[in-house]
Parts: sequence; structure tokens; C-alpha cells
Amino acid sequence: MLEDNKSSGHKAVITWNEARKAFLCSVGNKTIEIVASKESKRHDDMVTPEELFVDSIAGFIKDAFLESAKRSSIKIKSYESEGQGIVGKDGEKLFFTEIKIRPRIVVVSSGQIEKAKELIKLAGENCAIANLVTCKISVCPEIESSMLEKEF
Repeated sequence: MLEDNKSSGHKAVITWNEARKAFLCSVGNKTIEIVASKESKRHDDMVTPEELFVDSIAGFIKDAFLESAKRSSIKIKSYESEGQGIVGKDGEKLFFTEIKIRPRIVVVSSGQIEKAKELIKLAGENCAIANLVTCKISVCPEIESSMLEKEF
């Protein structure tokens, strides 16, 4: 077991189950069945480590944005995002060349759209995970207001 009380960290336990399948178990003993990468045999009903990686970046960006929006008193009606990991190959070595995150954000008033655009851009540039990966992280938001503006 890895243990280092001098630094903060996150624990993940992976238990191999059968050929190309395993179980990921972390906080609270929640279990996710994972399979080998898409580049090998694919099981459509299970998650790959690459998908978890992209999901974790999307989650960090969401958390950073929502925290900044709260501090800036921006009222968020909804937030959802889609992520895509672009994989390159150097000889036999596969690597992520870019992670694209496409958040769809709805704010409660049109006057908050520009500030939300600024905050999501900063969230992508400054989230904790962005400093830990070497590939490019692109955040391409769609932001709109939930209020219907009356035209006079």
C-alpha cells in the first residue's frame, strides 16, 4: 500500500477481474468496471481509462468554473459538458495531443454571459489538472441566458 502522510493525494484501487477487465474502487467503495483502451478490444457498456482521464479534466474545469461563478455572484441555471481526447501516435507510443471540453452553460440573465465566458476560459487555463498534463486543453463553451429578452 502506498502511504505518504506528508502530502495530499487521492486513492484509487484497481482489481483485475479477467482478460482486459478490471474494477476501479476509490472513496466510499464505489466501484466502476473498466476495460482496456479503445485501441484494443472494446466493450461498449464499460468505461476505458482514457474516458476516465477526459472525464476527470472536464470535472476539474466544471468545479473551477462553478466556484468562480459563485464567488462572482453569477447565477448558473445549468451546466453540462462534453469532452473529447485526441490521441496521437509516435511509433508504438500513444499519447493525448489535446483534450477538448465543450461546456454548455445557461446563466439566468444575458448580462452575465460575458463574465461567464471569461470565467470558463480562466477555469480551463488555471484548473489544477491543467498544470499536471502536457497535452493542450481546449475549452470551447456555449453560453446562453435562460431569460427571454423582450424586444421593444
